[in-house]
Amino acid sequence: MYTKDIDKLIEKAEVLIEALPYIQKFNRRIIVVKYGGSAMADPELQKNVIKDVTLLKLVGFKPIIVHGGGKEISGWVKKVGKEAEFVNGLRVTDAETMEIAEMVLNKVNKRLVSMVEELGVHAVGVSGKDGGLLKVEKRYSDGKDIGFVGQVTEVNPKILLDLIEQDFLPIVAPIGMDAHYDSYNINADDAACAVAKAVGAEKLAFLTDIEGLYRDINDKSSFISRINAADARKLIEGGIIGGGMLPKLGNCIDAIESGVQRVHILDGRLPHCLLLEVFTNQGIGTMIAPDDVVLEG
Repeated sequence: MYTKDIDKLIEKAEVLIEALPYIQKFNRRIIVVKYGGSAMADPELQKNVIKDVTLLKLVGFKPIIVHGGGKEISGWVKKVGKEAEFVNGLRVTDAETMEIAEMVLNKVNKRLVSMVEELGVHAVGVSGKDGGLLKVEKRYSDGKDIGFVGQVTEVNPKILLDLIEQDFLPIVAPIGMDAHYDSYNINADDAACAVAKAVGAEKLAFLTDIEGLYRDINDKSSFISRINAADARKLIEGGIIGGGMLPKLGNCIDAIESGVQRVHILDGRLPHCLLLEVFTNQGIGTMIAPDDVVLEG
C-alpha cells in the first residue's frame, strides 16, 4: 500500500514538472477563454471550467472569460411564450428577446463571478456596454434583418487591462451598444475574438461541444491536433469545414492574423480540458498557430 501511495504522489509530481515550462513560458501573458455550450449547462463541468481558469490565474496567467448563455436564453424565451429563432446560427433578437438576453447574460455573469470569488480569486463582471468596451453596428445575415444582433466595430480594452493590472479576473458578457446607445446581443465567439485581439492576448481558447477539427467529421482518425492559419483557411476554401464550425474557425484565423499567438478549440464537455491543453505536451484539442510556427507531430 505504501509503495502504491508513493507511486501516485510521484505521478502527480511528474504532471507538475510537465506543466512547469508552460507556466514559465506564459507567465504574465493574457489568455482569453470563450466559455459556452454544454460546459455551461452542466453544473459539474461549470465548476471544473471555473477551477481551471482560476488555477491559470494563480500560476501567473492573466485570464479573461468571455461567456455565452444561449441555452439559458432560449429557456427564458420559451417561458414567456416565444419560440427561439435562428438564422445561420444567429439568434433572431427582437426588442423583447433582447431584454431577456441581457437579463439572462447579466445573471450568468454574476453567477460566474461568485464561483470565482468562492475559490479565493477576485473577479469583476462587466458587459460590453461598460466603459464602451464593445461598440457595435447592426448585423444582418445574408441581407436579412435579424433584430438587435450586433457586429463588433470597436473595442476599448482599457477597462479589462485596468482590471487585470489591479489583479482582478474580468468576466465579460457579450452585450454591446451602437452609436445610438441601443443594446445589442453579440455572438460570444465574435466577442471573444474581438477582445483577444484588442488586449493582445497570447492565447484564445474556445470551449465547444466537439473535440476539435476533423478533415472528415465522420472519420475520427482525421482529427487535426495542430494546424497553421494558412492551412486552416484552405480547409474553409476547400469546403472541408462547414456548419457551426465554419464561423468559429474563421474567428480563429482572424485572431491569429491579428497577433494572437495560439488559438485552441477544445471540447468543453471534457473535465479540465483547458488545463490538459495548456499544460501537457500532447494536448487534447486543436491548436491553430501563425504560419511561421513550426508544428511538430
